[in-house]
Amino acid sequence: MKQIRILVADDHAVVRRGLRHIFAMSPEVVIAAEAVNGREVLEKLPTTQVDVLLMDISMPDTDAVDLVKRVKAEHPQVSVLVHSMHAESPVASRMLKAGASGYITKDSEPDQLVGALRKVAAGGRYIVAELAERLAFGDGAGKAPHELLSERESQVFIQLASGKTLKAIARDLQLSPKTASTYKTRVMQKLKVDSEAELVRYAVAHQLVK
Repeated sequence: MKQIRILVADDHAVVRRGLRHIFAMSPEVVIAAEAVNGREVLEKLPTTQVDVLLMDISMPDTDAVDLVKRVKAEHPQVSVLVHSMHAESPVASRMLKAGASGYITKDSEPDQLVGALRKVAAGGRYIVAELAERLAFGDGAGKAPHELLSERESQVFIQLASGKTLKAIARDLQLSPKTASTYKTRVMQKLKVDSEAELVRYAVAHQLVK
């Protein structure tokens, strides 16, 4: 049986512990390393033999889309499987467009997770069933306002909703403060909100942030 070596990236210790327990019952899956943010992922990949990066999308000081793009650019042999609490198709779509090979929600059964790892490690793609249907049959009609944001607008939106300052967002996304402010204005206009508090409430209501 060929082993699947994975790097688990999640800032919650209880999640990492739970994954260790799951994979202890699946000898083919070996946790080669763990990380709590994007910086640790990028530090460990060059020195660790890894087949799959199993990553959360809501880690501190980490832009998940940019992390996936960088991993695929620097380590194209590593497949990325996103393991997230977010079950909304726009979130999954952004991660897949960035280069992720699969997307599975954290409420999936352990055997589904192992099956997803097996599939992406073999070069395939995996999308949890309910999301696959939405991605396949969704269209522009009836979409929620946040689904119509551009990729960069979505990044600014999620970081604002997570409590980051505009200065921190500009630094993380390598934007000028003026450009970051422009994106913020566009996001608020498109979401039809008048304050950051309303923006946060919108994100929480649509399960886009924890």
